[in-house]
Amino acid sequence: MYRILVVDNDLKNGRKFARFAESLGYKAQMKNSVNAAVNLLKKEEFDLVILNFTHSDQSALDTLKKLKIVCGEAPIILSAQYSDVKFAVTALKKGAQDYLTDPIHPDELKEVIREALEKKENRSKLGKARGRLKKQPEKEFLTGPSPQSQAIMKQIDLIASTDMTVIIGGETGSGKEFVAKRIHRKSSRSKGPFVALDCGALPDNLVASELFGHVKGAFTGAVTDKKGVFEMANGGTLFLDEIGNLNYENQMSLLRVIQERNLRRVGGTKLIPFDVRIIVATNEDLREKVLSGDFREDLYFRLNEFMIHIPPLRERKQDIEVFAMHFLKLANIRLKKNISAFEPEAIKKLKSYYWHGNLRELNNVVKKSVLLSESDHINPEVLPPEIGNPLQESQDEMDSLKEITRKAQKSAILKALKSVNYNKSKAARLLSLNRKTLYNKIEELDIRLP
Repeated sequence: MYRILVVDNDLKNGRKFARFAESLGYKAQMKNSVNAAVNLLKKEEFDLVILNFTHSDQSALDTLKKLKIVCGEAPIILSAQYSDVKFAVTALKKGAQDYLTDPIHPDELKEVIREALEKKENRSKLGKARGRLKKQPEKEFLTGPSPQSQAIMKQIDLIASTDMTVIIGGETGSGKEFVAKRIHRKSSRSKGPFVALDCGALPDNLVASELFGHVKGAFTGAVTDKKGVFEMANGGTLFLDEIGNLNYENQMSLLRVIQERNLRRVGGTKLIPFDVRIIVATNEDLREKVLSGDFREDLYFRLNEFMIHIPPLRERKQDIEVFAMHFLKLANIRLKKNISAFEPEAIKKLKSYYWHGNLRELNNVVKKSVLLSESDHINPEVLPPEIGNPLQESQDEMDSLKEITRKAQKSAILKALKSVNYNKSKAARLLSLNRKTLYNKIEELDIRLP
C-alpha cells in the first residue's frame, strides 16, 4: 500500500487531504509543521508528499527544498490557495512534481496523485535514483508548423549525425528534453541508453554522487556501490538539464571528467573510462552567467560545440493549436474520455495567453480542461481563470525592466570605481567580480572612465 505524507500548517485542511488519500486506498499521515515532517521523513519512507502552503512564495520554496533533501524518491505535489503561474514554473524547476490551486477538483487531485505514484513506480522498476534511464518506449516527438519549429528540426537533423556536445537553451517547459531525445534517436547512438539528470532539483552535496557514482562507505548513507549517470549512459547519450544550477565546485569536477573522459566514483580510487555524447540544457543565458562569474568560461566553451535555442511558445502561436490537439488526444487516453476538439473561442483564448510555462503548462491546462469538460468539445468555460482572462506582458514593459537592470548595474560599477579612485582590481574585489568580468561589464555598459 502506498504511503502519503500530507504537510499542512492548517490542521483542518491537512486532515481533509489525508482523508481523501485514504478514501483512494492509500495510507496517509499528516504533519502540520515543516520540522515535524522533516524529522519523520528522516526516519520513515513515503511514496508521495503533498505540501500545502499559505505563506509567502519564498517560504514555500524553502520548505520544498528542505523536504526534497530528505524525501528520497518520493515526489512532491504542491497545493496553494491562489494561482500564480510564474511561481508554479519556479516550483516545478526546483523539483516539485505538480502544482495545484484552489478550487481543487477531487477528480483532478485523484489523477495527479495517481500519475505521480505511477512515475515513481516506473523509476523504481528501472532501478534509478534521479538519473532517469530511458528504456521504455519513447513518446511521440511532435513538431509544430511555425518557422521557428521547422528551423529547430533542421538543426536537429544537422547535428544528430555528429558526436558534438550540444547546449539547448529555452524557457522552462519549452521542450528541451524532447529535443535532446530527438537528437539521440536520430544519432548512431540510438540503440544505447538515454539518461537524463535534472541538475536543478539536486542539493549541491548530492551532485557528485549522481554524476559520477560512489563506493560503499564514501559518506553516511552510502550503503552500497552506486553507478552515476556517466556510467549509466555509457555508449549512449547523457542529458544534463538545468546545467547552470551547478555550483563552482561541481562545475570544476564536471569539466575535469569531460576533458579526461574517465571518472572516479566518490570515495573511490579506480579510474573508470566512459563513452557518452553529452547534451545539456538551460533556461538561463550561460554567457551572462560567464560574464557575472557564476559559470566557468572554460566549461562553457567545452560544452558549446553547437547551440540550439527553443523560442517560447508565445512566439510560436502557429504551434499552439497543433500541440493542444496532441495533448487532447493524450488526455483522452489517460482520463478515458472522448473529447473531439476545441471550440474556436477556446483556441482563440489559448493563442492569446502568455504561456509562462510553455508546453508543460499547455499540457496541464488541456488535461485539466478535458477532466472538467462535460461535452464533447472544450469550451472557454472549462479553461482555467488565468487563461480566460490573461494578464499580457507587453514587450515595452519587458524592455523597460531590462533598461532598469542595466542602469542599476552601471550605477553600482561607477560607484565602486569612484570609491577606489578607478582602480579596477580593487573595484572588482569590492563588487565580488573577477577582473575579466568587470572589464566585460565596463565595455557592455559603455562606461567611460576618466
